[in-house]
Amino acid sequence: MMPGLNLQRIYQPSAPRPAKSGEVYEAVKREIMLGRLPAGEPLVELELAGAFGCSQGPVREALLQLQEEGLVIRQGHRGTRVADCTADEAIEMFRLRQSIECRGVVRALQRPSRTLVADLKRLIDAMEEAALSDDEYKLAEHDRDFHRRLLRDANLPALEPILHRCLVHNHRFKISRSKGERDLLATARRHLSIVEAVERSDAAIAAQALAHHIATIVDLGPQVFTDGEQ
Repeated sequence: MMPGLNLQRIYQPSAPRPAKSGEVYEAVKREIMLGRLPAGEPLVELELAGAFGCSQGPVREALLQLQEEGLVIRQGHRGTRVADCTADEAIEMFRLRQSIECRGVVRALQRPSRTLVADLKRLIDAMEEAALSDDEYKLAEHDRDFHRRLLRDANLPALEPILHRCLVHNHRFKISRSKGERDLLATARRHLSIVEAVERSDAAIAAQALAHHIATIVDLGPQVFTDGEQ
């Protein structure tokens, strides 16, 4: 059993069978996102395969998917380790994310799909349900789905994986900076002002609401957003 990775807690199959790659991916990702697997922690394929009761193939697939999201670093003979989560990277990703999302929502509201508002409200409901269950990881997943859903109507598909990586790292950084209990329900409801603006088809207010939302996720200081969006 690898230090820091409590598989009895994170992987409990309903029937004794080998884990699939998706299950390995979700279990390890949850531990990384919640800070229970720290930066630099080694992830040994053979040890993971033994712990999950599967071959190394599903483990390798899971680690490759985590690598695509920037959550692990794979270095050939040096093996795989949990990637760093630095303030410098977080700041650049917050800036990039703000640019993509604020420009994207303006484009999206030029020709929004008929289901956009209903989809966004459904995702806020899912966030609130996760918050009430005290499931911060699931809340963050629904949060990312919310922001990706907004961008989808902007018809900028090449930017979607870039936004996804920014969202993943922003959430990991936010959780790493949290001290004590967080008000998860308040986190879910921070999205309501964005939906209100989208429902009114007010692109300027929607972009402003998104800019404020992103700039206030973590207190990084006014020097991060120098255009007054904080």
